[in-house]
Amino acid sequence: MLDVLEKLLLDLDASRPVACCRLVETRGSTPQKAGAMMLVYPDGLQAGTLGGGCVEAEVKRRALGVLNDGAAQVLKFQLDDDYGWDDGLICGGRMQVLVDPLCDEESIAYFRELHAQASAGGATEAIIFDAEKTKHPAGASFLFDIEDRLIAHARATLSGDDAPELVRENLKPLSIRPRSYAVGGVAYLPSLPRCRLLIVGGGHIGQSVARLAGELEFDVWVLDDRAEFVTEERFPSAERRITGTIGEVLPGLEITPDTYCLIVTRGHNHDEEALLHLAERGARYVGMIGSRRKIRLIYDDLLADGVSAEALAKVHAPLGIDIGSQTVAEIAVSIAAELVAHRNRDGRVPGRPEGVEVEETI
Repeated sequence: MLDVLEKLLLDLDASRPVACCRLVETRGSTPQKAGAMMLVYPDGLQAGTLGGGCVEAEVKRRALGVLNDGAAQVLKFQLDDDYGWDDGLICGGRMQVLVDPLCDEESIAYFRELHAQASAGGATEAIIFDAEKTKHPAGASFLFDIEDRLIAHARATLSGDDAPELVRENLKPLSIRPRSYAVGGVAYLPSLPRCRLLIVGGGHIGQSVARLAGELEFDVWVLDDRAEFVTEERFPSAERRITGTIGEVLPGLEITPDTYCLIVTRGHNHDEEALLHLAERGARYVGMIGSRRKIRLIYDDLLADGVSAEALAKVHAPLGIDIGSQTVAEIAVSIAAELVAHRNRDGRVPGRPEGVEVEETI
């Protein structure tokens, strides 16, 4: 969404007329999920998408009317025979789309703040789509920052200096990384903070995972003691490329509760040292590549060094969802799929092989 928001801000700065179309609520099977955004211009051009097909064309047609009228509308679509795709596929779901002509200063200020918050660390929008159920105007929007403070609103009736209780009571904290949801005629659209992915090991697998992870909206850091393995050419999308030994660098690197750590070094000893410095640092995820035998040996060594069995039991090892991967590219896909599943499903990763059991000796 950020790229479309950035385009929108350029349009606003240039005073170009534009209708912002937001998918605020979905039910059943739909081509896009709540939060998707499309910009429509008076000449019929667009930026972003709501999924293509007949519904998108109808949203565009009606958005041109909204641009002329100057009043925001919530449009409802049932994806049945009336709105099948060109190839005859019928999704069978329901979509509600807020079309906003952005013709008042309050709405423009709202989208500027949304971009700032989404870029800086995350935010949640609460958008009224059912006026009858909520007794508030459809399209009324409330923007909350990462600490759940109301920081902007548009077309909204406030309760004192805060959002109405019916909006506030169903607001989920961003710390649990909620997906978009709707309750009682209010759509909640989180812009989640990006997670950092620290890759320890700049070899073939680390390089391949980094390439995928950048496209999957992870901020990639990569560490290797060999400078030629952490070049910009090998990791063009990495936010940081760090050269240094594991023992010197890892203890000083910031590990947050949203950090994913991936250990894919070139050897057993390097993997063990990396896990020693990461297992108990409070990362959201720690994963280590290797055979079950190697992982067992590393666990035994680290238990003897005082690393807790509880911390080691949380390590994802072996790495990757079981897709029968053999090549470097396939292994990277299996690892990237595990990272996305863990991030998007509150730590649950379907299709993972059983982890190596930690056997604490007495």
